[in-house]
Amino acid sequence: MADQQEILNTILLTRLNYFSLAGMLELYRKVGSATLILEHKNNLRDILPDASDKLVNAIQNCDEARKRAEEELEYDIRYGIEPITMNDERYPQRLKDCDDAPLMLFYKGNANLNQQRIINIVGTRHCTPYGEDLIRRFITDLKQLSPRVLIVSGLAYGVDIVAHRQALRECLANETSTVGVLAHGLDDLYPRAHRETANRMVAEGGALLTEFMTHTTADKINFVRRNRIVAGMSDACILIESAAHGGGLITCDISQSYGRDVFAFPGRIGDYYSEGCNNLIRNNGATLITSAEDFVKDMRWQDDATLMRAKQQGIERSLFPELSTEEELIVSILSKTNDLQINIISVKSNIDISRLTSLLFQMEMKGIIRTLAGGMYHLLK
Repeated sequence: MADQQEILNTILLTRLNYFSLAGMLELYRKVGSATLILEHKNNLRDILPDASDKLVNAIQNCDEARKRAEEELEYDIRYGIEPITMNDERYPQRLKDCDDAPLMLFYKGNANLNQQRIINIVGTRHCTPYGEDLIRRFITDLKQLSPRVLIVSGLAYGVDIVAHRQALRECLANETSTVGVLAHGLDDLYPRAHRETANRMVAEGGALLTEFMTHTTADKINFVRRNRIVAGMSDACILIESAAHGGGLITCDISQSYGRDVFAFPGRIGDYYSEGCNNLIRNNGATLITSAEDFVKDMRWQDDATLMRAKQQGIERSLFPELSTEEELIVSILSKTNDLQINIISVKSNIDISRLTSLLFQMEMKGIIRTLAGGMYHLLK
C-alpha cells in the first residue's frame, strides 16, 4: 500500500490528467512514482525527452491541483474511501497492463479486484424479461460451475443492475460478489434509485470503484471512460441484450482491443434489443453462448466445476503437493494473472527459460498446472 504522500501526489497527477495530458501515464510508468515525478518537475525532459509543453507546464504549475488533491484525500479519509495507486497490490493487475489505465482508482467495499476469475456483464438499459431471465439463469448456473467468479458491471439501469442483484443473491458468506464501476465520484450515486443495492454491494463482499474524484458529475463522456475499466479489469465480457448501436457494444469493442474474450447471447431475429448481439455474433465480434456451461467450457474453467463436485461429495483435496521455492513463485505469479506464456513467466519470476521449462514440466506432472493452446500455462485451482 502506498504511503500517504505518494497517494496525495498521485491524486494531484490524476487531477492534472483530467485534462487529457498526453504522456502522463508514460511518465508515471517510466518513473514509477508520483512523488519522484514531482521531485523532478523542473527537469522532466531529462526523464521523458519528448514530453509535451502542456504536460511540463501543468506539472510545474500544480499548486491549484495540489490544493484540490488535499481536499480529496481529506474527504476520502473521513468517509472511508480508499484511493488505490497503480503501485498498490490491490490495484487490478489486469487493468494495469492496459495502455490507457487510470493512474489511480477510488474504492469502497471488500471485493478482491484481482480475484482468480473476473467477468463483466453488459447490455441495454432497457432490459426485457427475456434478458432478465438470461442473466438470472446464467449467474445462478455460473456460480455452481465456477463459484469464485467476480461479476463486474456499471450499476446502470437494465442489464447492469439485474446482474449486480443476481450476483448478490448467489453470493455465499464471505465470498466476493460484484463490483460496480461508476462514471462519477464516490460522494454521490447515479442513478440514485440503485442506492440500496450499492450499499449492499459494499457491505456484502462487493465494492464500488471509480477513477473519478468526488464532485465529478456523471457526464456522458465519463460513461465511455468508465467502460474501459469494466473491460480492462475482466477476463471476459458478456453481452446480454443490445440495440444495434447500444452502449454495451463499446465495452465489447474495448474488450477486444485489450485481447479479452467477448461473448454474446443471441436473440430472436427482429427484436430491437437483440440486434446488437446478433450483429456482433454474425460479424465474429463475439462467441455465441446459450448457457453458463458454454461459457465455462470456452474459458476452460472446468477445473472449478470439478473442485465444486469434490467439495459437495465431502472429498478433501490438498490443492498442491509440497512445492519448492521456485515452484511457489510460479504459483504466486499464475495466481495473480493466470494463463501466461513462458516468456512472461520468465520475466516476472526472473528464472531463465531453460530452467523454467524444466520446472513447468515437473509442475504439470504433479497436476499443478496444465498447458493450453498457444503455449499458455494455466494454474489448476
